Amino acid sequence: MLAYFLNNLFDPATFAGVAFYAAVLVVLAWIVGVILHLAISKYLDKAKAAGIDSTSVQFVGHLVRGLVYIAAFLVYAHLIPALQALGTTWLASVGVVSVVIGLATQSTLSNLVAGISLILYRPFRVGDRIQVATPAGPEIAVVESIDLGYTSLRTPDGRRIVLPNSIVTNQTNINFSRSNPHVLLETPVILAQEADIDRARKILLDIAKGVPMITKINGCFITSFSSQGIVLNLSTMCLDPGDAAQIKSDVLEKAKKQFDAAGIKID
Repeated sequence: MLAYFLNNLFDPATFAGVAFYAAVLVVLAWIVGVILHLAISKYLDKAKAAGIDSTSVQFVGHLVRGLVYIAAFLVYAHLIPALQALGTTWLASVGVVSVVIGLATQSTLSNLVAGISLILYRPFRVGDRIQVATPAGPEIAVVESIDLGYTSLRTPDGRRIVLPNSIVTNQTNINFSRSNPHVLLETPVILAQEADIDRARKILLDIAKGVPMITKINGCFITSFSSQGIVLNLSTMCLDPGDAAQIKSDVLEKAKKQFDAAGIKID
């Protein structure tokens, strides 16, 4: 058996030759893929140090590695006579095969095209903080990578979100890294009709000045009033949208305590 394999090792028409060329091409494709990965990783380190966007480089790297394996398969199909004969038969039914493959890979191709679209139009880049819609609701996360089929994000609490590129391109995404870094935060308080508005306003403004996460105070305005009470709205700005809930909670808690101490009634 060993002598048979050695004698027919380089003959692609034999089983030994088919196995040998398959192993050689797989190994070569793997080596080329590793070399590309190392080269891209080295370039990315330099790009990050120089402040260059790495999104396109990562995506092209994934695409080229995929093309290497496709090229290896095409070379293999060209070398093996049995596959060449099958190729002649396949050409006769190429229309049917194309339809079947198109239907079977519709989602995959859609994600690939969407990934190319993300790279060309760049609504966001690797490292940007964006808000996306997920089955669990809106999430704010940092873009980790844009691959051939999927976009990966990391939330502040360490969870990883993986979305198909086609879904990412078809939804509305908010990019906090490429827009105004300040986030508007409105904190309304409903005062009783007889409440001292000026004193309540001063208390709210003083509270806002004491919250480190608030970067700007726009003011404290009456937005509406009715028989139920007066709505006094504290308008502020913060840098991180993830801090908004905590800021609002802190402001309302302090406002409740100080309003009670000052005899200001709220509804």
